[in-house]
Amino acid sequence: MYKHILIGTDGSELGDRALTHGLALAKTVGARVTVVTATEPWSALDMAMEARKYASNPLLQFEAMAADVAKPILDAAMTKAKAVGVACDVAHVPNRHAADAIIETAEKAGADLIVMGSHGRRGINRLILGAQAYDVLSRCKVPALIVR
Repeated sequence: MYKHILIGTDGSELGDRALTHGLALAKTVGARVTVVTATEPWSALDMAMEARKYASNPLLQFEAMAADVAKPILDAAMTKAKAVGVACDVAHVPNRHAADAIIETAEKAGADLIVMGSHGRRGINRLILGAQAYDVLSRCKVPALIVR
């Protein structure tokens, strides 16, 4: 049925549920998996404020911090995939909104299913379906499974 499942996660509890569900599905159907996490863009206002405080390049500091945050999320995903015997690649997409990163990575990887949580960590939108999940559902070209 599915040969390549893309799983989007932000490391949250719901993201972890989506990861667990996606890995179980991949194991059942014999699919390989790509797990992706994204780092939201840093606003120009944030950059300007930080640049005033520090002499060093705040953008480079932000990118290094984003990579440091993404690493344990992706390492945990790889560990879970190994534990259940699912072939897994991981990707960190910096400076992109989650929906854009998920859709672009799914297209590049040739995924035939996207699995993600119904919401992540983004403010009031987490109370409804979730802006990122809705954006993926409305724009992706492959089926999407939203985990609650």
